[in-house]
Amino acid sequence: MKRFRWLILALLGALPSLAMAADIDGSALPLWWGIPFAGTLLSIAVMPLVAPIFWHHHFGKVAAGWGLLFLVPFAVVFGPGLAGASLVHALLAEYLPFVILLTALFTVAGGIYIRGNLHGSPALNTVILAIGAVLASFMGTTGASMLLIRPLIRANDNRTHKAHVVVFFIFIVSNAGGSLTPLGDPPLFLGFLKGVDFFWTIRHIFPETLFLVGVLLGVFYMLDWWFYHRREEVLPRDPTPDTRAIGFDGKLNFALLGVVVALVLISGFWKSSVVFNIAGTDVGLPGIVRDVGLLVVTGLSLWLTPKLVHENNQFGWAPMQEVAKLFAGIFLTIIPVIAMLKAGVNGPFGAIVSAVTRPDGSPDPAMYFWATGILSSFLDNAPTYLVFFNTAGGDPAVLMTTLAPTLAAISAGAVFMGANTYIGNAPNLMVKAIAEDRGVKMPSFFGYMLWSFGILVPLFVLITFIWFR
Repeated sequence: MKRFRWLILALLGALPSLAMAADIDGSALPLWWGIPFAGTLLSIAVMPLVAPIFWHHHFGKVAAGWGLLFLVPFAVVFGPGLAGASLVHALLAEYLPFVILLTALFTVAGGIYIRGNLHGSPALNTVILAIGAVLASFMGTTGASMLLIRPLIRANDNRTHKAHVVVFFIFIVSNAGGSLTPLGDPPLFLGFLKGVDFFWTIRHIFPETLFLVGVLLGVFYMLDWWFYHRREEVLPRDPTPDTRAIGFDGKLNFALLGVVVALVLISGFWKSSVVFNIAGTDVGLPGIVRDVGLLVVTGLSLWLTPKLVHENNQFGWAPMQEVAKLFAGIFLTIIPVIAMLKAGVNGPFGAIVSAVTRPDGSPDPAMYFWATGILSSFLDNAPTYLVFFNTAGGDPAVLMTTLAPTLAAISAGAVFMGANTYIGNAPNLMVKAIAEDRGVKMPSFFGYMLWSFGILVPLFVLITFIWFR
């Protein structure tokens, strides 16, 4: 890691004083430049399954290794100036805003503790999932998941069957519920950073989201009702003692959550001519104010939240550290992949571009929905969104208007189908780990896929025929 940091410093030092914006001709890049990106994503997908202990201790080194495998040869072939400018662009334009927002949401959610003991009836469980679906679009799928998963597990700790409750929680709260605003899910925030309007997704995929979440809530209620009324489903003794009142500790964090929302909104609507050019990357004043403000919110939450609240929530930095390290590798190694996709049919990924393009040259929303969704199921949905956003042209003004059905398909595919596997979205694994730590026997990787492919995939087929034909 130290050598990695020294290399970065060397690249930055080699930048010309008036560096031009990083502009890579993707049509001239051989396909093998995408190997580090594929290796990073495959490592994330496979290594936790085949070498969990090694991965747990060394995932940061693995991500750094793949990053070096791209950065060093790229600097040798194209020069340290272009390599450094590309690195700075990925860091300032995409990675740092992304991680800073996730950190703020993670910290604020971790400072809110729901105390008391609820009793997990089918009606109550359904209401919690519905509330989580709404919250997910405003405090992020990670924030909403971390806020609600522990009280939901406590509410059902006197029941024999509870794995299905967590599975549907992942479907609804950790994924589908975050589809309406850039705050909801990382891919949408990346689109927001690229220029997509804050309220664009809620205007264009609200019907699809309402359909998916509504049907899932209905299916869950019927399944949970069936389990709940089985003989010996409810244990005679509740492991969690009843308390006199249900309430919240760390209420200040609700106000801080409002500040997070306000900062993101302001950065989207505030147009300023003040721009700082850093090694060829333009950094606008609204973005700087947003990111500094989010860091201040994070610090205030840590400072003002009582220690007992964090202890009760079992708050720790391990999940956030994992996300930050892995995405550092992802955002670095995706640089040549995006350049190759921008080259369109003339680039190495011309076959992919052709597959999602109709014979008349127009994009096919149905193919974009499934291509984005399938990759988001097994890779991370944030870089997958970026890949297809750029495949569709990468111009937010065109994608929000003329190609609105295509952008809607990309957005829905990235968010909805992240629920197909444990590795499709970061909160999925976090929720699974918390549930298992609390004694819930969760399905295996492929066992979970039986649930998702049996319930979710038929709904995605219906969504395709109704909205993306």
